[in-house]
Amino acid sequence: MKNRFIRKEYETIEAMLGIYCRELHGTAKHDVCAKCSKLLAYAKARLEKCPYQEQKPTCAKCPIHCYKPAMRDKVRQVMLYAGPRMLKHHPLLAIRHLLRGRRPAPSPRKS
Repeated sequence: MKNRFIRKEYETIEAMLGIYCRELHGTAKHDVCAKCSKLLAYAKARLEKCPYQEQKPTCAKCPIHCYKPAMRDKVRQVMLYAGPRMLKHHPLLAIRHLLRGRRPAPSPRKS
């Protein structure tokens, strides 16, 4: 990954997917099923190509929707389930994510 900020974003989605998969798909603690693994790889690829990098807002506030609609729905399901549980399992990641969500979104970039 290009920079520390994007790595933290990836770490957050990885933690959320871990909670989601472990509790709903019954996987081991540090493992995810094949479907969740594909979703995580997709999220990583999208993060690596994010045009905002250091200024990246949370996906909910981003003016660019880089996820395909079906993948965005899957990630939304994961976040709705795992988000409230993040404070228990990964409190620092959860707090950082909440604080990043309060930052204003940058202006859309023109290609």
